[in-house]
Amino acid sequence: MKNVLIVLLIALAYFATFILGATSGIIHPACYAYVGVLLPLLTAFIYLYTCTRIRRFGVATILNGFVMVLFLIAGEADPAYIIGTVVLTALAEIIRKANGYDSMKGVRWSFLPFAFSFFAYTAHWWTDTEGSLDAAVEEMPAGYDELMKPVIENIPMLVIVLVLTIPMAMFAMRLATKAMKKQATLLK
Repeated sequence: MKNVLIVLLIALAYFATFILGATSGIIHPACYAYVGVLLPLLTAFIYLYTCTRIRRFGVATILNGFVMVLFLIAGEADPAYIIGTVVLTALAEIIRKANGYDSMKGVRWSFLPFAFSFFAYTAHWWTDTEGSLDAAVEEMPAGYDELMKPVIENIPMLVIVLVLTIPMAMFAMRLATKAMKKQATLLK
């Protein structure tokens, strides 16, 4: 029961990173679109800790699955998010299994696809641009949709941010490993 409670708390902390990322759009639409490059700085700690608690299949599935269930309940899960999350979660689980559930190598390499999880959530801007702009008119302050358009149209910036997520994820996991030495030593 204690482990279930701990995993639930970890999943809530992971969900909080999504809320943090989503609410960054209040500052500017570019924050919402690109904050996914910075979120690995938080999620690496959550992922590493969870991997030391669960040394078998399921870390990415539990974390992303928890968020997906909450987003489904809230009506925030669109097809792009669901498909993207399922693919990224499957890749993370496969990579971790292939490299060993008890290995630091498995944690590091599996974190790379996992680190893109927030981008699956924001993908609707590019897969359903009209719907996203319509939702902005309804939900956000006047003119927000006009601020979104240049962000959505700036595909080169999106590509740069997606590419930068790889070194950021690697750096974040190294940082988490150094900061959480006790947990990291539990892995080979």
